[in-house]
Amino acid sequence: MTPDVHGIAVLILTILALFLFTRDRIPLESSSFAILIILVVGFELVPYARDGERLLGPADFFAGFGNEALVAICALMMVGKALETTGALQPLANIVGRAWSTWPVLALLTTLVAGAILSAFMNNTPIVVLLMPILVGASLRSKFPVSGVMLPMGLATIIGGMSTTIGTSTNLLVVGISQDLGRHEFTMFEWVLPVAIVGGVAILFLWLVAPRLLPDRMPPMADTTPRIFSAQLHVKEGGFADGKALSEVLAKADGQMRIEKIQRSESLVLAKLPSVIIQPGDRLFVKDTPENLKHYEQLLGATLFNISDLEHPVDEETPLRAEGQQLAEVVVTRGSPLHLRSLAAARFSASYGLMPLALHRARAPSSQVTGDLNMIRLRAGDVLLVQGSGEAISKLKDSGSMLVLDGTTNLPHTHNAKRALAIMGFVVLAAALGVMPISVSAIAGLGLMIATGCLGWRDAVSALSIPVVMIIVTALALGKALMGTGMADYLAHSFVALASGLPTPMILSAFLLLMTLMTNIVSNNAAAVIGTPIAISIAQQLGVSPEPFILAVLFGANMSFATPYGYQTNLLILSAGGYKFNDFLRVGIPLTIIMWIGFSLILPTLYQL
Repeated sequence: MTPDVHGIAVLILTILALFLFTRDRIPLESSSFAILIILVVGFELVPYARDGERLLGPADFFAGFGNEALVAICALMMVGKALETTGALQPLANIVGRAWSTWPVLALLTTLVAGAILSAFMNNTPIVVLLMPILVGASLRSKFPVSGVMLPMGLATIIGGMSTTIGTSTNLLVVGISQDLGRHEFTMFEWVLPVAIVGGVAILFLWLVAPRLLPDRMPPMADTTPRIFSAQLHVKEGGFADGKALSEVLAKADGQMRIEKIQRSESLVLAKLPSVIIQPGDRLFVKDTPENLKHYEQLLGATLFNISDLEHPVDEETPLRAEGQQLAEVVVTRGSPLHLRSLAAARFSASYGLMPLALHRARAPSSQVTGDLNMIRLRAGDVLLVQGSGEAISKLKDSGSMLVLDGTTNLPHTHNAKRALAIMGFVVLAAALGVMPISVSAIAGLGLMIATGCLGWRDAVSALSIPVVMIIVTALALGKALMGTGMADYLAHSFVALASGLPTPMILSAFLLLMTLMTNIVSNNAAAVIGTPIAISIAQQLGVSPEPFILAVLFGANMSFATPYGYQTNLLILSAGGYKFNDFLRVGIPLTIIMWIGFSLILPTLYQL
């Protein structure tokens, strides 16, 4: 079979989409929307028809917005938000914290298993966000390397998410597309057995081997790590700096002090020339650790002020902690108000009442942050250290617009927590027992969460991720175009032709590996939606059951272990754990190989290929 012009155009557009999805500088929702526009406009201007009948039109491509799987994903996002805001996960935090204080090695296994089980029923992002500050504090107290805990925990939640229909949005998409194409309707726990077997081996690897493969890295935001703060030194009359040239002031500090700005009045900022004479009342804007700042204060006879509270000088007992002030870490994620924007453009301080103090860059953790912190363009995975009142930090956490890692503040545990857990149990059981589809039970559960006060509309809306919605809709449209133009059949035929002569289990294994490689480069949802119709076509050409090939897409698209950019929680862990790119390769590659071999052996056995 030879593809037609429309099929070739769709293939080129698909390749372009996969390329754009890997570009961090372009927001995911923007690239998705652009691809959707090109697809719809292209098929409108150059209609795809056969025998005078139009086969693909706008209604086919816009159908993704009403796709049952997308509805279920959005509803489950909001239901999961209710578990987070009511503090229903706090008992897990308490259990993990107590376990780490007594048996650290067994506590790691408990953490991995608990994280995996929970991830089978809800999005793993709130689980990872909950466990990260707990694990940092517990591992530091127990002298267990933090780097040996954080990454295994995150990867375990991804493994657990594979095991059920609702474990990840990828699973729901693959199942939904299979159903749309008239194939097998999977039940919620249909593939728990293969995941339990292969995932069990993988969990043992993460428990016993992975911590030994990881170097001992100190998280940049751990309590024992010196943080870099912005502060002001107010020059006093009669102090050393009074009347001295800037060069003399720097020499007094042995050249170690970095002065960002010299401000003489509200409207006058002096150039940082060596010959500039410092006068009483001048404010020197500096960045350093609390200990060094106190040292500079004594050397120069200046007064150290908290940059966000000029009325309360910092004293020995509360270095850089003015009255009512707290510290928190804000993680920049895709779709957050700070993603690909500067703090100034986002009006961060004015909007949230918080002062940014320092920045840890996820992509280059060893690099120095130079220039005005407010003007730096932030990327996914960056972590901001902010300071402000406890009320302001709580308000930011409650807004749901950004991920706030705050190890000193417990999650709210309200009287609605048990109610939220009961409703979540209803959602899972109703779908598992076949009483109603997961899309219906999730929508009903969302209604119950709102009706019982477990979730407000503001929190519900904040739980929706526009990037996730757009990439799913666009990927569904591309998948429909690949199927409708016959390009999926052509690609499947080419794949089978390349693997001709190989036994069916080996073809399945090769396809699983292909999906695994793709998901570590592009979005797992995009890989799943595009791969599912191709998998079905491959099975048809081989004359075998499509179920194992559909599961190969599902498992492969979830195995985003080897790079920090394959999955959102990987980016969070990259920042909070102080990891480098190579650390993900150290653990992710062997873990991927273990699971690839495991599924390559067990899927043909279970489906008698």
